Amino acid sequence: MSDLASWLTLADVPYIGGYRISQLLQHGTPQQLCQMPAEQLMTLGLKSAQISRIHQPRIQHIERCLAWAEQPYQTILTLDSPNYPPLLKEITSAPPLLFVRGEPHWLHEPQLAIVGSRSASIDGRESAYEFAASLVAANYVVTSGLALGVDGQAHYGALKNGGATIAVLGSGIDQIYPARHRELASQIVEQGVLVSEFWPDERPRPQNFPRRNRVISGLSVGVLVIEAAEKSGSLITARYALEQGREVFALPGSINYPGSRGCNALIKSGAKLVESPVDIFDEVGVLTECVKNNQLNSPLPQPENEELPFSMLLANVGNEATPVDVVAERCKLPVHQVMMQLLELELCGAVRTVPGGYIKTRRG
Repeated sequence: MSDLASWLTLADVPYIGGYRISQLLQHGTPQQLCQMPAEQLMTLGLKSAQISRIHQPRIQHIERCLAWAEQPYQTILTLDSPNYPPLLKEITSAPPLLFVRGEPHWLHEPQLAIVGSRSASIDGRESAYEFAASLVAANYVVTSGLALGVDGQAHYGALKNGGATIAVLGSGIDQIYPARHRELASQIVEQGVLVSEFWPDERPRPQNFPRRNRVISGLSVGVLVIEAAEKSGSLITARYALEQGREVFALPGSINYPGSRGCNALIKSGAKLVESPVDIFDEVGVLTECVKNNQLNSPLPQPENEELPFSMLLANVGNEATPVDVVAERCKLPVHQVMMQLLELELCGAVRTVPGGYIKTRRG
């Protein structure tokens, strides 16, 4: 079995993600792991069904991927590949495989992500286009998620102004979503990269998009949010960016427009208010230089090791759904203040929203 086939075999094991694969790689190469006897794999914590998939892989599935990677401008990057993007490699649970269509060298260039609402206003779409144009003029690659609205305009803004752009997909590269962006995807391949951690033929599924969002932020030195509702995928991207030690920027908007509430809340909780691209460049300089000089030899600082804010409030959020008004009563704080603090804790990954209120996460 080839080295790439071994990587594909591991990545195809059910219920095993990037973090778990990284742990397994401490005990051997992918080829060595695939050749280990069942008893030894069991001592590494693998279940019988997972071991069976390693020893009896889906050969045709793997061969289709190997054939896919032999086509022009298509490649599969593994964690140990020299072309694997260095910033992404530093995050927790980095994807063990990246399926790439286009020139992989763009993944090594400093990137700034632009994300936002699929149903953005005319002003929001224009802002995404204009910011993307300014970012590529400053030699940044614009990264986004190929979605309608802000994402699409960010890609167009980069392409139409002679820059490069990277689209991170929540589906396989052969299953472009949304379908109306197939032509845009083709243009990106000419002037950038399509990238996905999902196998080429995988259809878009709701659970794929949060995973996509962590890759968008993981590739980038900073994330700009343009228009986002109070609960949106863009705020998930912002949360991942904070966890990964990236800068988060937000474009403010009217308090009367629902599409601005997510951005305004981000600014309240510490994201940098952005009025022009200059506001971004001042903040991302150090990490940008590290990418340019390939000086990412040690792990990036992880905010999750820092002391969490609002410890008194956090102590009053339980492992079962706790309503906001109950938290406010326990802390003897106004509800609006509790809401702001809970949002910041959610962005830190310490709590999350569930039906009926908030619960504490493992980190919290």
